[in-house]
Amino acid sequence: MAVIESRFADKDTLRVAFISDTHLWLSDARDQVEEINHRDDIDFVVHCGDLTDTATGKEYEWSRDIRMKLNCPFVALIGNHDYLGTGDQTYDVMYGEKDFSFIASRVKFVCLNTNATEYDYMAAVPNFDFMETEMVKDSDRFDRTIVVMHAAPYSDQFNNNVCKAFRRYLDFFPGLMCCVYGHDHNDTVSRIYGDDLIFYAIDCAEHRNYRIFTITPDDYEVEQIYF
Repeated sequence: MAVIESRFADKDTLRVAFISDTHLWLSDARDQVEEINHRDDIDFVVHCGDLTDTATGKEYEWSRDIRMKLNCPFVALIGNHDYLGTGDQTYDVMYGEKDFSFIASRVKFVCLNTNATEYDYMAAVPNFDFMETEMVKDSDRFDRTIVVMHAAPYSDQFNNNVCKAFRRYLDFFPGLMCCVYGHDHNDTVSRIYGDDLIFYAIDCAEHRNYRIFTITPDDYEVEQIYF
């Protein structure tokens, strides 16, 4: 994250590739990385979770080693499959905090752990305290926000008792542009709450596509890439 922040702090136009749900489709994931590397316009990559299928140490290593071949920096969220066994501890060691954020080109990317069922609803997932902090932290460095998560509201993994509160919290992020998520293994674009907030689903590696967000100072565009 520090590399991304320092490298793209003042970049005018930002291009971000969003990928998700690698599981054990490793050959597809390798092809995906190769396709991204063939381009010269991707600034960094965001993986929306389910790096693994059963969260073994080996699976974490395989997934990481594939993405380490990217020619650009990447960050990775935790997915529900990444919790199995002691997988969440492996994630902590390999990637760090499960809720995190970074700023590039005056856009804050707020990456949330939304895998509530993995805690049997006994933990603060999603973490509203973290969200409150991120709304104002480094406010002089960002004007817009993209919220990223693995499981979207009203999915089987989200704590759906707090869906309405979650939507309310999103309103307080400066210049909220959209939300991006994985988990569903599809590429739908929807208004989950029936309002103007767009949620972009990122497909799984097996389906051999991903999205590129081109973010300019005034707007953004989304492109679906097939490989």
